[in-house]
Amino acid sequence: MTFKGKTIFISGATRGIGKAIALKFASEGANIIIAAKSVEENPKLGGTIYSAAAEIENAGGKALPVRCDIRSEDDISAAVMAGVEAFGGIDFLVNNASAISLTNIEQTDTKKFDLMFDINVRGTFFTSKACIPYLKKSSNPHILTLSPPLNFNSKWFKSHTAYTLSKYNMTMISLGLAEELKQFSIASNTLWPKTTIATAAVKNLLGGDALIKMSRNPEIMADAAHYIFSLPSDTFTGRNFIDEDILKEKGVTDFETYSVTPNGRLFTDLFID
Repeated sequence: MTFKGKTIFISGATRGIGKAIALKFASEGANIIIAAKSVEENPKLGGTIYSAAAEIENAGGKALPVRCDIRSEDDISAAVMAGVEAFGGIDFLVNNASAISLTNIEQTDTKKFDLMFDINVRGTFFTSKACIPYLKKSSNPHILTLSPPLNFNSKWFKSHTAYTLSKYNMTMISLGLAEELKQFSIASNTLWPKTTIATAAVKNLLGGDALIKMSRNPEIMADAAHYIFSLPSDTFTGRNFIDEDILKEKGVTDFETYSVTPNGRLFTDLFID
């Protein structure tokens, strides 16, 4: 299918995976609603809604930067309405915004816990809710949530229970949406990377430059999202996709192009055994 003129709402699209997805669709002439908090650049993170918008426009798409704190239902509603007014509707939703703190229960304070649940769980829930009326009017509507398969191996709870709960809740929201919205032919799926992705979170919070060198570039997630959105929404729903696996279904065999370090060792991501 063609994505020219289609409108995609992406939470947290100022950098990393969200921006890579935005640029992929922008290259085909899509409209991108950039719903994120960053209006001033943080040197450790890079990027604002305005710099992302400029890149999207340069790539061939149309961009609407909207300051949106995903923790605020009012901000979400305002961002959705701004997008609808600018582009006439919403065809696809990417629930990308997420917070991470890999702390055990004893070290997880209330602020960290609430931040992850307000962004990851509450944000995903109410962003999806706000977009549903407009997705119903689209010809092949999809919701894609960047969260992992429900892997109940105890090791994923051992060191960061709060984060695991928040990400698994995102996946359960996706599964709930899939069943609830099946009657409207709105697909709801999740997407998760098989290996770590070179993002600011990986560099600043997880493993620094050493882990970045063992990661893949965000473009692999963008290519996977592009393929998922090209699938018929009335049948491809309720699934938990892994980027490499879904691209293999598409026929991709060479994954070296995605590696930060060609032919280097890759680090398996969280929640993947």
